[in-house]
Amino acid sequence: MEKRGKISVIIPALNEEEGIGKTLRSIPVEELKKEGYDVEIIVVDGGSRDRTREIAESLGAKVIVEQRRGYGRAYKTGFKHASGDIIITGDADGTYPFELIPKLVRILEENQLEFINTNRFAHMEKGSMSLLHKIGNKILTWTLRVLFKIRIEDSQSGMWVFKRDLLKRLSLTGDGMEFSEEIKIEAFTKGRAIEVGIPYKKRLGEKKLNSFKDGIRNLMFLFKKWWEWRRFKE
Repeated sequence: MEKRGKISVIIPALNEEEGIGKTLRSIPVEELKKEGYDVEIIVVDGGSRDRTREIAESLGAKVIVEQRRGYGRAYKTGFKHASGDIIITGDADGTYPFELIPKLVRILEENQLEFINTNRFAHMEKGSMSLLHKIGNKILTWTLRVLFKIRIEDSQSGMWVFKRDLLKRLSLTGDGMEFSEEIKIEAFTKGRAIEVGIPYKKRLGEKKLNSFKDGIRNLMFLFKKWWEWRRFKE
């Protein structure tokens, strides 16, 4: 069988023992191997005090402990340890359809893309996102679209599929939840990127996102990023 490269699946986690097992089992490792890909799974643990690390290691994942808190910080650490040609991300709470990885990778490869963002609103399971979270997401997405002229529907989605080489051209400064919108701004303005609709399911385990606090922080970050981006373009 012709080797087609390596895929790194990176999953940030903090006290996710209820969802990490189901999440890791949903990754179609054998199917990807049959298609010619080597696969590594990296769980970046933010200092869990439950069985998250134990479960992840028992299912074959490489666990990296990152004590510095932050969603973006976890991904930056994961990227440094990833050896794959293609990187795929997603949460550890069972919300994202990792079973669609082969399909998303084919879209990336066949269309010679560098980045795919996923749109959770395309096929969202009832009750998987609160009304406040939906409203906040729409406001942030609209703001991003207006400021950066990027046509996407879900600026906060945490499932991305992209070529690792693209990271060399991106300027990623955010360490918190704002990292999610920042990587999309960078990828869509500097690379070949599209958005693809996916199913989105109810979360397993305790909710950690503070919709109001994180929303305000993300909104402020968008204007800060836009100001810096505009000055750079000038």
